[in-house]
Amino acid sequence: MTVFQLPTEMDNAVGQSIPPGTAHAVSVSLPTWEASVGYEEGEEWVLGKMRHGYPRFFIHKSIEAFAAAIVHRYGKEEEQAYLFPSHAIASRCLDFLRRHVCLASSKLLRIVDLVMNPTMTNTGTVSQIPLKISAVIFPGELAAVAKTFWQHTGDGLSSRQAEFCHKAFTDGSLVDQSNAESEVNGTLRLCKGPRRYQRVAAAEQTQAHLPAEHNEGNRPPDSHNLDGSDYTQFVEERFGRNLDLSFVKNAKLAIRRRIAGSLTAKVDLKEALEVTDGAGDYRKVKGFSERDVYLYSSGMSSIFNTHRTLMVARGLMKSICFGFPYIDTLKILEKWGPGCLFYGYGSSNELDDLERRLAQGERYLALFCEFPGNPLLRTPDLRRIRALATAYDFAVVVDETIGNLINVHVLTHADVVVSSLTKIFSGDSNVMGGSCVINPQGQYYALLKTVFSTEYEDTYWAEDVMFMERNSRDFVSRAERINVNAEAICDVLRASPQVKEVYYPKYSPTRHNYDQFRNPDGGYGGLLSMTFHSTAEAITFFDVLETAKGPSLGTNFTLSSPYTLLAHYEELDWAASLGVDAHLIRVSVGLEDAADLSARFERALLATANIVKL
Repeated sequence: MTVFQLPTEMDNAVGQSIPPGTAHAVSVSLPTWEASVGYEEGEEWVLGKMRHGYPRFFIHKSIEAFAAAIVHRYGKEEEQAYLFPSHAIASRCLDFLRRHVCLASSKLLRIVDLVMNPTMTNTGTVSQIPLKISAVIFPGELAAVAKTFWQHTGDGLSSRQAEFCHKAFTDGSLVDQSNAESEVNGTLRLCKGPRRYQRVAAAEQTQAHLPAEHNEGNRPPDSHNLDGSDYTQFVEERFGRNLDLSFVKNAKLAIRRRIAGSLTAKVDLKEALEVTDGAGDYRKVKGFSERDVYLYSSGMSSIFNTHRTLMVARGLMKSICFGFPYIDTLKILEKWGPGCLFYGYGSSNELDDLERRLAQGERYLALFCEFPGNPLLRTPDLRRIRALATAYDFAVVVDETIGNLINVHVLTHADVVVSSLTKIFSGDSNVMGGSCVINPQGQYYALLKTVFSTEYEDTYWAEDVMFMERNSRDFVSRAERINVNAEAICDVLRASPQVKEVYYPKYSPTRHNYDQFRNPDGGYGGLLSMTFHSTAEAITFFDVLETAKGPSLGTNFTLSSPYTLLAHYEELDWAASLGVDAHLIRVSVGLEDAADLSARFERALLATANIVKL
């Protein structure tokens, strides 16, 4: 197994991708406390250096360039666009915008659907690529509202798909659907004259908009003006040499089998396909199989679409958000549907209150909770929640991202289990993904399967699938090692008088709730948080700590962040009222050598020893 090295000063430069040089990284370096605050304050010395960020919060440069090219061709100078992998998602974005803007602005909103040019040669390789995207075009002043939809739903276009489709758009291989019939009839021409003399508007050339790291080793062949046969060659070169597209369907199957627990060995794709369908040791639910696993382009997309599907299946009712959640889960439940009952502590007293409400006749769509929660690592009483759900007819949706299926088996007490595959399942911090698992013994199983048969849309982009499948092959062994490393770091922190509190499932007052669902060989995961006795100590510790620093978690390398600042900067008082300290530091422990990792934390603690407590 790879031993991860200390980041260098260059690796930790503000705005650098994490890992460095990764074109589609899902984290960005914010190496100091000051840099994190500067990011939240929108200071140019930070934002001006950023070429990456967490994809739902930071629009990747390849997506930004493609959107600009579409507006250049179909919009007006003052307009912008957000890009989505399907018309259905774009329509939901359009509906969201219309609900939040005035009537005059809503009339300016529109969708442009781009599809494969029907005059293209349809080879076996090309025909497998879902070459279509939908752009929502809107006045620039509505960008913040559109960004809200992008961030909360997680349904935006993948950066890899944007690169691929921008090239096709520039070359005339991706065309406006309304003009597709004209293309077939020959009334529109892709280009004029010999290809070597053809030029494309600068606004439509991807390369001009991307930093150097996107242009070397991550780009398709240099061919700005491909006709049908050349485009086919581009597809075959890009996928044939690196990612065999014929394997995409099988790669999705392998991912679903790993999530189902039936595939746990580190094997290549061919061997993965030989595994018998069915639940593995980690799921333990009668009748469960990979057919009950649905893939999404991000973890938040799996949550958003689970909520949306439940509303289609059961009708419009309020949901319950139980425990301090990742912020976008709460926003989804508040902004889509009739609203949300929020229990921020996830305590037994709050379950008492819920039971009283239910007994008095209140009805709910579903209860959403994390197992355990982020960032305080508290674990909800899932047994009691399940009993209430059965007695009073609501669904239970559990996010197992932090605990992960190697450590905990929660499907037995949930109707739906969701997870962000972007995190430890992938580990490499270079691809997004999410999953939704339906319990075949759940009270809504038949209803949900029926609705999923019409509502589920597979928009997971081919390249992302291939990266996710390859990254996840050693998921089990990585999770096991990270469990060990995380406990070693907890031992160091808990022994230090500088540390006020360590938050970790093993040492939480809710440990008994976790242990009830812990697998026989399961651990307590790789995420922990800590607070210090003073702000000065927290800042010093963070700045001195020798790890990668930025958003996200579940990476193969240790990743630290001043979590509350990054996630709740505009609502720090609200977070504090629920026990989440403004100066809390969260650490996602990686695969480094345990002794070396412990030494890094000890050095950072030593630096805080002489700090005057303020």
